[in-house]
Amino acid sequence: MSTGPALARRLGTGDAVVIGLGSMIGAGVFAAFAPAAQAAGAGLLVGLLIAAVVAYCNATASAQLAAQYPVSGGTYVYGRERLGEWWGFLAGWGFVVGKTASCAAMALTFAAYAAPAGWQRPVAVAAVLGLTAVNYRGVTRTAGLTRIIVTVVLTALAVAVTAGLLGGEAGAGGSGTWTASDGGVYGVLQSAGLLFFAFAGYARIATMGEEVRDPERTIPRAIPLALGIAVAVYAVVAMALLEVLGPEGIAATAAPLAAAVDGSGWTWAAPVVRVGAAAAALGALLALIAGVGRTSLAMAREGDLPRFLAAVHPRFHVPHRAEIALGVLVCCLVLTVDLRGAIGFSSFGVLLYYVVANAAALTQDREHRRFPRALQVLGAFGCLVLVATLPWEAVVGGLAVFAVGIAYRATRLRLAARPEEHRTPS
Repeated sequence: MSTGPALARRLGTGDAVVIGLGSMIGAGVFAAFAPAAQAAGAGLLVGLLIAAVVAYCNATASAQLAAQYPVSGGTYVYGRERLGEWWGFLAGWGFVVGKTASCAAMALTFAAYAAPAGWQRPVAVAAVLGLTAVNYRGVTRTAGLTRIIVTVVLTALAVAVTAGLLGGEAGAGGSGTWTASDGGVYGVLQSAGLLFFAFAGYARIATMGEEVRDPERTIPRAIPLALGIAVAVYAVVAMALLEVLGPEGIAATAAPLAAAVDGSGWTWAAPVVRVGAAAAALGALLALIAGVGRTSLAMAREGDLPRFLAAVHPRFHVPHRAEIALGVLVCCLVLTVDLRGAIGFSSFGVLLYYVVANAAALTQDREHRRFPRALQVLGAFGCLVLVATLPWEAVVGGLAVFAVGIAYRATRLRLAARPEEHRTPS
C-alpha cells in the first residue's frame, strides 16, 4: 500500500453535481443535435429518450459501485474488483484513450468559437495548458471554476431558447412527426449513440470518488441528480430547436443554436451564445482532464500504465504527473490530428467502458445493491446496441486501439514474469 500523499476528500454533493453538469452540459449541447437530426430527423427526440434511459441505467451502476469502492479510477477499479484484472484494464484503457481524444475535440471546439481563422490550434493548445494548470492547483479550484462555467452555459442556453421562440417566428420550423423516412429505427439508434456521448460525463463523479466527502451517501445522490438536470436541459433545447428550425434546419447547420438566434432578430444574443459555447467546451475539457488524470492514476498504481504516473502532489493532492502527461499528449493531438471523427471513436470506448460497469454491478451482493439488477442488464444491452450503430470506421479504429492495449499489457505481464521463470533456487 502506498504511504505517499493521498487525495483529499474536499467535494460535497453540490460540488460533485456541478462537476458532472460541467461534463454533460458541454460542447455537445451546441453541436450534437445537428448529426442527430441528420440521422433521425424529428426522431432525434426518441433518440434523446433512448440515450437518457441507457445513461440512467449506466449511472445507477456507476453510483452503486462508487459507493462500495470510493477511490479514484471509476470502472477501472470496479472491473478489477468484481470481474478480474483484465476486465478492469479494458475499461480503463477504453476510458483513457477515448477521453484523451475527447479532450482534444473539446479544445478544438472551444477554439472554433473563440479564435479567428488560422489561430484555432494555438488557442486550443493555450486552453489545454491553462486548464491543466487549474487542475494541478487542486480539485476545489476545479469545482469552483466549473461552477462558473456551468452558470455561463445555462445562461447562454436560456438566451438562445428565448431568442429563438420569442424573437423570431416560433413554429416556422415545425417539430414535425417522426416517420420511417427519418432514418428509421437504425437512424434513431444512431442519434441515440451520438447524444449518449454528450451524457457520458456523469462518470466524472465516480472517477473522483477518492475526493468526495461521505462517498457512500454523496455519490449515489450526485450522479442521478446531475444526469436528471442534464437530460431536462437537453430536452428543452431539442424541443425549442425543432420548433424554430425544424429537423431539416437543424441538420443543415453545424451550429443550430447559433442559427436559431441568427434568425430571431436579437442580434445582441449571438455573441452571448458564442461565449456560452466556448465556456461549455472549456467546462467539458476541464472535467475531462480531471477524470482522465485520476483514472490514469489508478491504472499507474496497478502497473497498467507506467508507475511514474502514480504520484500525488504533496501540497495540492492531485495526480500531477498524470495530468501533465495528459496535457502534453492532448496538445500534440490538437496540433497534428484532424479530430472530426474522434467523437465516434470516443463513443466506442465509452460505451464499452459502461458494459464493464454494468457487468460489475450485476455481481454486487444485496448489502451493496441500491438498484434492481434489471437496470444493469438493460444498461449493458443498450450500450452494445448503440455500439453497433456507430460508423464502421469508429468500430474498426476502436478495435485496433483495444488490440494495442491488450498487446501492451500482455507484454508487460510476460516481462514481469520472466525473472520468476529464470530464478534459480537458493
